[in-house]
Amino acid sequence: MNQTNPFTFASDDKRYHTWNYHLRNTFGHKVFKIALDGGFDCPNRDGTVAHGGCTFCSAAGSGDFAGDRADDLFTQFNEIKNKMHEKWKDGKYMAYFQAYTNTHAPVDVLKEKYESVLGLDGVVGLSIATRPDCLPDDVVEYLADLNERTYLWVELGLQTVHERTAMLINRAHDFDSYVEGVNKLRKHGIRVCSHIINGLPLENNEMMMETAKAVADLDVQGIKIHLLHLLKGTPMVKQYEKGKLDFLSLEEYVTLVCDQLEIIPPEMIVHRITGDGPIDLMIGPMWSVNKWNVLNSIDAELKRRNSYQGKFHRKKEVKLT
Repeated sequence: MNQTNPFTFASDDKRYHTWNYHLRNTFGHKVFKIALDGGFDCPNRDGTVAHGGCTFCSAAGSGDFAGDRADDLFTQFNEIKNKMHEKWKDGKYMAYFQAYTNTHAPVDVLKEKYESVLGLDGVVGLSIATRPDCLPDDVVEYLADLNERTYLWVELGLQTVHERTAMLINRAHDFDSYVEGVNKLRKHGIRVCSHIINGLPLENNEMMMETAKAVADLDVQGIKIHLLHLLKGTPMVKQYEKGKLDFLSLEEYVTLVCDQLEIIPPEMIVHRITGDGPIDLMIGPMWSVNKWNVLNSIDAELKRRNSYQGKFHRKKEVKLT
């Protein structure tokens, strides 16, 4: 660790609390996610709350790098696991239900899917991506039971705290619903990871910082910071064509992410710090496909600033009444 960096939740000279560090520290060895498509739908697509889905969301339900839903979960798991082992010889696995909304089904369906992969050799935990408005009481009770039996994360898509943007992207839930969803999970000690997106239509730097500040004040244990990437075939293409979307430059994105890292709690785990999509579907920004260049640029900027995650974090003040 660089001696100028007092931050202790990092490794490999990183100045933020990386997901890789957290897993190695928790389990004592490499753990990688196996991204699965459980065959779920989304209430924002099937008419439960809206139609059309979020405007940035691909036909794969934000699971473009997950398994093929035409395959059963065992086939998906083994194919992705084998690809991972081409890079890492040893390791354990977290089953990651990524595509669409993975609590949008009756509890008995959830149990069938979750329990089947939890029983696979080497699986040490489960990560479930869902929406805050898809957490009915019986589902939360089941998640609480899972949390007692395995290492569990629930990932919730916030994207932005700004209601104008939420309407533009057709998110179909408000911030109050998000806070309610977080509170439901935290009541049972379930770890929560908040997703935010930098570069959404008509948002400026100040707005994106406000979203990061809101997450910093929530009782969440992890954050995924995404770069908006525009994919062919998504509803957002029309917004782009109407001039409602300008891509961030690499320099703008790196500066913004470092600013956001500085204000979030040092113990908050950074599951992701950029975003990319299938190159054959990418409209932009094209610089995002060089993921390692983005990550290295963030590292370099934090070092240039002599800064680190949480440097300017201030705990939310509780007003006494």
